[in-house]
Amino acid sequence: MKRTLVVGGANGIGLSIATELAKRNDVETIYIIDKASLAEEHYNSKFHCFQFDLTQTDYSIFDQFTDIDTLMITAGFGRLQLFKDVDDDTIITSFNVNTIPVMRIVKHFYSKLERDVNFYCGVMVSIAGFMSSPFFSVYAATKAALKIFIESVNVELLKAGSKNQILNVSPGSIKGTSFTHKKTDLSITAPLATSIIEQLEAKNDLFIPQYEEVFKNVLERYHNDFRVEGSHSYDYKIGKGRVK
Repeated sequence: MKRTLVVGGANGIGLSIATELAKRNDVETIYIIDKASLAEEHYNSKFHCFQFDLTQTDYSIFDQFTDIDTLMITAGFGRLQLFKDVDDDTIITSFNVNTIPVMRIVKHFYSKLERDVNFYCGVMVSIAGFMSSPFFSVYAATKAALKIFIESVNVELLKAGSKNQILNVSPGSIKGTSFTHKKTDLSITAPLATSIIEQLEAKNDLFIPQYEEVFKNVLERYHNDFRVEGSHSYDYKIGKGRVK
């Protein structure tokens, strides 16, 4: 992992991953692409930052990163609201930020995934992509698309003889990130960032943080009866005050 590209690395878990990688002696350069600018307090001499809006059609900015051996895509957004309150622009923008860019960027570096001996690639997906998620219907749909995309491409890579896999990182709500418009707190996100890096290096294809503690039972309940579990998810969000 000498040269890494983190898409969405100016804040949140992307910034945390970049920061943890920068602490390693074997990491030379970390390229960060984000619509937002990197806050001065998070500057690191190994960071090389580029501002870019993923909704743009011209992705030639990615042509220059021919030297990377690691790609981590963390860009994405979501907001809790009932589908009846979601406007058309939000539906379009959600897929144009959360889903389509991942496919385009992976396509851009696919030759590295297929041919390089060691190319590490990960995508922040979400546990919402594995089940019905009331108040998150559009967001969950963007992540469910990524889940199937990653699983499908990973099979193609295996059949092509590649030893590389795309890591699907699917957490629940992450404390310490700016996902809900809060300020990134690297002291809180550091352990998760470290775990993600370890999963990348192991070339695993799926990482669900807190799987044994939380999500194993949740997913079992969902597969047993998705209607009941969907109703439980609805009530849980209301009860926890997550919906404003």
